[in-house]
Amino acid sequence: MSKLTVISAKIPEEVYEELTLRVPEGERSNFIREAIVEKLQEVPRPNKIFELEQKISILEKDLSEIKTYLAELELLTYEKGKVNPHSFGIDDIDHKIIDYLLHYRGATTSELAEFLETNRWLILNRLRKIRSRSKKQLGKSIVKYSSGEKSGKRKAWWISEELVES
Repeated sequence: MSKLTVISAKIPEEVYEELTLRVPEGERSNFIREAIVEKLQEVPRPNKIFELEQKISILEKDLSEIKTYLAELELLTYEKGKVNPHSFGIDDIDHKIIDYLLHYRGATTSELAEFLETNRWLILNRLRKIRSRSKKQLGKSIVKYSSGEKSGKRKAWWISEELVES
């Protein structure tokens, strides 16, 4: 071992009492040193973390491409240019939102929140995620927000009928 450096650490009194009971007085310094070295071996080095982040970034990019190809395959499974909107939902709430929009062709976040008995911010976040997932996979989003009036509704979300199967 190389040159040793003195450090100071505050530990809970119960831990100190346990240390004095279990480790003899002359061995405590070695015990603490070995415990620190052992714990450090479990923690990755910062350059390793950076390397892993880069690999994850590359994997995410590749996964995005695979999802795009899968979406294209799904487009071929349905009519040309039509897609199953439920493929962009991740759970029951998303599927209920999509069902409501398919049935009524459009809705405000307040209407959806009342229908699903939840808060409208959750609905808004879910709609935005559905929009971004579909845009990422298809190049076009299956839901669109319109602040103007359409079919008697203002500031509502609409399902893209040209992309959705009937």
